[in-house]
Amino acid sequence: MHSTLRPLLNVLLFAGAALAASFAQAQDYPNKPVTLVVGFAPGGSADIMARLLAQKLGDSLGQPVVVDNKPGAGATIATAAVAASRPDGYTLLLVTSGHAGSGALYSRLGYDPLKSFEPVAKVGASPIVIVAPAAGPFRTLKDVIDAARRSPGKLNYAAGGGGATTTSLAAEFLKSDAKIDMVMVPYKGSGPALTALLSGEVDLGFDIPSSALPHIKSGKLRPVAVTTRTRSSVLPEVPTVAEQGIPGFEVTGWFGVLAPAGTPSAIVARLNKDINALLNEPDTKSRLQDLGVEVGTGSPADFGRLIAGDTRRYGDAIRKLGIKVD
Repeated sequence: MHSTLRPLLNVLLFAGAALAASFAQAQDYPNKPVTLVVGFAPGGSADIMARLLAQKLGDSLGQPVVVDNKPGAGATIATAAVAASRPDGYTLLLVTSGHAGSGALYSRLGYDPLKSFEPVAKVGASPIVIVAPAAGPFRTLKDVIDAARRSPGKLNYAAGGGGATTTSLAAEFLKSDAKIDMVMVPYKGSGPALTALLSGEVDLGFDIPSSALPHIKSGKLRPVAVTTRTRSSVLPEVPTVAEQGIPGFEVTGWFGVLAPAGTPSAIVARLNKDINALLNEPDTKSRLQDLGVEVGTGSPADFGRLIAGDTRRYGDAIRKLGIKVD
């Protein structure tokens, strides 16, 4: 054999062996329970999404999918744990759109938000709803902005998961665009944040409808705005931020699943196929729509492009505003 061809042949043989090993591993996958890690406390929007997904995915995989809550530091503790885990498909991460801003918010993460993970599937997208206690004085976003301008730094708002979540970033972008000063009070998830809001510890909350809706429907919380470009189908009577004097304002939250970098492509493809299938089931669609979540399906590459695009967008905005969590 010509000496110049030998290196190329070696590369092809190695690639073929790796591909064969990937398919062999995928054929045996899964043969034990799968862990779905969530970076937020139980009871919040991410936890609700994870438990719905875990039940359905467990049925399709034929193995239990166990939800493991690791709250703290804006979900970066959980994210770091998954990044460091074995890339074998048995440890997955339920990620929110706040993941896209983490690289700009934290100077030392211990992982790369893009390079340390394999995108698996987008699960859904959702508006962020700004809520206030129904017994309080705020009925519209204008009421909030006027109060904040009258008394800079006096109003406070709950931030579930700290400053690295999309809900927290929506608050920061609103403060910047409306030129108001409000104080963030961090909690380990939207569950504890909503508890604080309901008890009167804080004046406002920024949350995903999936966790805020029960309190809105019960009349305990009043929605004053949604952050998406258009009104939410689950809260059609609630005007957008843009409609209430902040033109062009738009922040959309999303949920998805990541695996550690190096997870075999055949396993990623299997998970993507199963997740897309369960998201298209009528009862799943109905449940997510009730939670204000628009089902999101597509390939791992589609999800990867969404993460990369929002990482640039959020990163640019965070750096421009000078926001830092650590």
